[in-house]
Amino acid sequence: MDRSVKFWDRIAKRYAKSPISDEPTYQKKLEVTREYLRPDMEVLEFGCGTGSTALLHAPFVKHIYSIDISSKMIEIAQGKADEQNIENVTFECMSMDALSVPEQSLDAVLGLNILHLMEDRDEVIAKVHRMLKPDGVFVTSTPCLKDMRWIFRIIVPVGRFLRILPLVKIFSAKELEASLTAAGFAIDHHWQPAKNKAAFIIAKKGN
Repeated sequence: MDRSVKFWDRIAKRYAKSPISDEPTYQKKLEVTREYLRPDMEVLEFGCGTGSTALLHAPFVKHIYSIDISSKMIEIAQGKADEQNIENVTFECMSMDALSVPEQSLDAVLGLNILHLMEDRDEVIAKVHRMLKPDGVFVTSTPCLKDMRWIFRIIVPVGRFLRILPLVKIFSAKELEASLTAAGFAIDHHWQPAKNKAAFIIAKKGN
């Protein structure tokens, strides 16, 4: 965890200035996600980074609680919220492990570009399931490196060994879906625009 925190703190400013690599795909994901949002919703986003997505969804929900392990990322996110006068997003530096949320208290959870960075995705997914109300949704966009070009599967372990990269887990989209369904979710939407793109999945908790 400490190494990952240091990594994300170190690159926070550069990350905030980086343009979105695939704007049409990002906009499509925003559009599809908003089909599931309502003005009365309480939403959690974990691994929120510099807060851009939470702030874009803010007008469509009651409140978004956004957390990230990097205090530098959270500082930037809060600065954006202040500049835009957005008051229904709360940013806090916190890990998913430390987060305590009452069971069945949330309408939606966003975990975008984060599940492959978690030590135990099954544990995280199970925790999300407990947090959600019946019919609540879990929205995730996840790079599934096992499905991508072989070079990615080499770069990640080498980068970890050289202490250049943070924790990164390698799994397939099929394995991710299996984790979600094993936790009790039903896959409501699955889109992968290209083999080397993240799997965008919206999973719904049953009644």
